[in-house]
Amino acid sequence: MSTAAPPRSPADPSADSSARPAVDWRIRFGVLSVIWGFSFLFIKLGTDGFAPMYVSFGRMFFGAVVLLVTLLATRQRLPRRGRTWAHLAVAAFLCNALPFTLFAYAELTISTTLAGICNATTPLWGMLLSLVALSEDRPTRRRFAGLGLGFIGVLVVLGAWQGFSGQDAEGTLLALIASLSYAVGWIYVRRTLSDTGDSHLAKSGSQLLLGAAQLAVVAPLVSPLPSSFPVVPLLAVFALGALGTGLAFLLQYALVAEVGPTTATMTTYFIPVVATTAGVSLLGEDLTWNTPVGALIVLAGAALTQSRRGGAGASRTAARSEDDQAAAPEPAVAPAAEAARP
Repeated sequence: MSTAAPPRSPADPSADSSARPAVDWRIRFGVLSVIWGFSFLFIKLGTDGFAPMYVSFGRMFFGAVVLLVTLLATRQRLPRRGRTWAHLAVAAFLCNALPFTLFAYAELTISTTLAGICNATTPLWGMLLSLVALSEDRPTRRRFAGLGLGFIGVLVVLGAWQGFSGQDAEGTLLALIASLSYAVGWIYVRRTLSDTGDSHLAKSGSQLLLGAAQLAVVAPLVSPLPSSFPVVPLLAVFALGALGTGLAFLLQYALVAEVGPTTATMTTYFIPVVATTAGVSLLGEDLTWNTPVGALIVLAGAALTQSRRGGAGASRTAARSEDDQAAAPEPAVAPAAEAARP
């Protein structure tokens, strides 16, 4: 699930961090990790009452409402250029409509724990794609090692030595493709939307709005309209959108402005822990030894893929990373640079 780590630009009126928030950033960091970790539980509950595409539609609709209301309250404008809207439409598909829907379909047959761990592979996909897509960010040997380690971790999670017994191959594949879509979306966003002159809040709210419109058209063609609105699934979808997408973006934005993107995107490593805890304690999901062990290996690999070159190269890359991050979730509309979101 995905929200972007926003750029800190003087042109962005919401980027002013002169006033310190009343709540310490560490507390907000923890709240954000919990919200995103619980997103996988909300997806599971939502699909108990609604078809996956409607879960994703509701998520984007309620998330867009939160961001657009905030946009109005801060007196910011939506993007005006048609070219920006065209790029946002593509970003909405890659970073929202497609991965949100794939995760919803995946959780029909896999656990929230496995979905959360698959989500954590986004940095691994991002590094793999950087081989061909981001020539200025070529992987080092350490980052190659992280990619290999992450792949081993996925095999451990799935219990490869047992022939992947007990895991639904199709659902797992859908979740992994969703994570790949986040990585592709981040690269697209970085190349097309990092310097449009619009505020990050405006771009992200517009992106969610476009994603909701895309599913509003497609969902009725795939699944019949809901005939009833059961309370628990409806509340789950509302929480998924308003909290896991809308509020989570605002928290992430404030964290990036205060402590920088590197620290803010460390939530990536807490999301699977929260998702696993929620799935086991609240949904009674089974947990075998290889799941947490494999998850730790995946996260270690993901951490290695974030390693930068030393010296001046590192400074240039870090500066570019801060400047280029632009509108996700999971998440948090587009994925933060090289970080996964639910």
